[in-house]
Amino acid sequence: MNRLKKTRNQIVVLSLVLGGIIALLLGIFLENKIGIVLGVAFGTLIAILNFIELEKTLIKASKMIPRKAQSYTTKHYFIRYLITGLVVLISIKADYINEFGTIIGLLLIKFVIMITNLFNDKEYFKRIFRKEG
Repeated sequence: MNRLKKTRNQIVVLSLVLGGIIALLLGIFLENKIGIVLGVAFGTLIAILNFIELEKTLIKASKMIPRKAQSYTTKHYFIRYLITGLVVLISIKADYINEFGTIIGLLLIKFVIMITNLFNDKEYFKRIFRKEG
């Protein structure tokens, strides 16, 4: 398995595991147990699908001439944002899905990516807080 697929699979698995843990913990402590669990699950799954779509978009764009690649990636960027907006709207309209849980799920994959970079590359963490000048 190449490095890109290995990294993608690691991020997806960690997102699912962390999403499950968060859903369980929030379900224990909050009143609307089913709603919060469904919200976190819904948001996490959509975030993972958007992440995989981003990967496919970038792989395809890397094989295009720059002008076409820019147009292609911009179009897919807006499609992913539209999907995210629809997911938030659905969670607001649906009584059985908690909006807070959905937003946590949507943001979860970003935290997983940041955390894996912090722990995999100590220089990455140092560069964040390095004083310039």
